Amino acid sequence: MAEHGIFYWNELMTRDTQKARDFYGKTLGWSFTEMPMEEGTYVVANLGDKPVGGLFPMAGPQFEGVPEHWMSYIAVDNIDERLELAKAHGGEVIRPPFDVPGIGRIAILKDVGGAVQGWMTPAAEAG
Repeated sequence: MAEHGIFYWNELMTRDTQKARDFYGKTLGWSFTEMPMEEGTYVVANLGDKPVGGLFPMAGPQFEGVPEHWMSYIAVDNIDERLELAKAHGGEVIRPPFDVPGIGRIAILKDVGGAVQGWMTPAAEAG
């Protein structure tokens, strides 16, 4: 069970997952497993047998002009309720909540200063 309010997952948003795999594999010793998704193939980075992050392929017009970057996700106890609080306090939902089977319920938002982040209720807590 993830603790509410902690940084829970980090994901490299990249146009070239193979190049990123080569770099992080050689420099940090990460190994990788692939996970098919609707937008392409998601790559999970592992250190030994522990998942430590992900590589998300930035493809499509929605990523035009967006530089490659690391995206952080914060665990929350109830994504839908927390988004209502965020909106009430000046946050903006960029991508409404969506479910990833076995992973959790995720949304992307901007905080009051414009910083983009993901909030997620991990699967064990989403149901």
